[in-house]
Amino acid sequence: MTRINHMLLGAHMSIAGGIDKAIERGISLSCTTIQLFTKNSNQWKGKTLKADEVDRFIALRKKSGISPIIAHDSYLINLASGNHELRESSIKALTGEMERCRKLEIQYIVMHPGAHLGTGEDIGINNIVSSLNFILKETDGWGIDIVLESTAGQGTSIGYRLEHLGRIIAGVEEKERIKVCLDTCHLFAAGYDISTPEGYEKVLKEFDRIVGIDRLVCIHLNDSKKGLGSHVDRHEHIGKGCIGKGVFKLLMKDKRFDAIPKIIETPKGEDMKEDRINLALLRKMAGQPSS
Repeated sequence: MTRINHMLLGAHMSIAGGIDKAIERGISLSCTTIQLFTKNSNQWKGKTLKADEVDRFIALRKKSGISPIIAHDSYLINLASGNHELRESSIKALTGEMERCRKLEIQYIVMHPGAHLGTGEDIGINNIVSSLNFILKETDGWGIDIVLESTAGQGTSIGYRLEHLGRIIAGVEEKERIKVCLDTCHLFAAGYDISTPEGYEKVLKEFDRIVGIDRLVCIHLNDSKKGLGSHVDRHEHIGKGCIGKGVFKLLMKDKRFDAIPKIIETPKGEDMKEDRINLALLRKMAGQPSS
């Protein structure tokens, strides 16, 4: 058995036509892990998951061997907002998505920490912490961890500094249920130069010191359309952007991350052709056949 069967590499998959379709799409690309939305990402409410849909999803996941499957929350959710109504809606929505994860037996839900929308980073971080503490109490015993994603710092987004993630974790009571996802595009756009071997090691050392490498449960592999420190969140195909191929070669061969799911969120066209190309390139970087 070749190592490709153990290398956790995949893509964010569409749930169009049913949530189980995401697994079918993952199988067609030889993914060993995938990320998905549990509902329409641009709507507050989602259609109720029917029992037969859940059963199909769980059965197909077991048959496929794709694991873990990671959820990503709706883009509307903003726990950092100073607007009380928006924050209440966000708390309710995230709790609802965690309930969907519970039914689907998905352990991790990735989320952007949120945007303070003008109130300032300190208040925004405090809002995130209090919201997470409430949500984690409400979902106690569900077996679902919240995964904070590093951000590019576009607009008033929080999470573009590793210190932001560290402060959120420090303020959360149930720390064991807070994990982290690093996004290569976001790190680079936020000003962390991971494009060289020296920069890569420096950033990882800083991450371990501030957040803890043991909290890392997912890496988003995306090149960046914009330059270092641009604070613009625009994903590009692997090796085609401002980061270049170097960091992806390092990540694919870094033994520390053998057991960490690596997910691409690169631009998509028809028939997932671009995903196929990006995944083949990453497998080649890891020294594996393109499948």
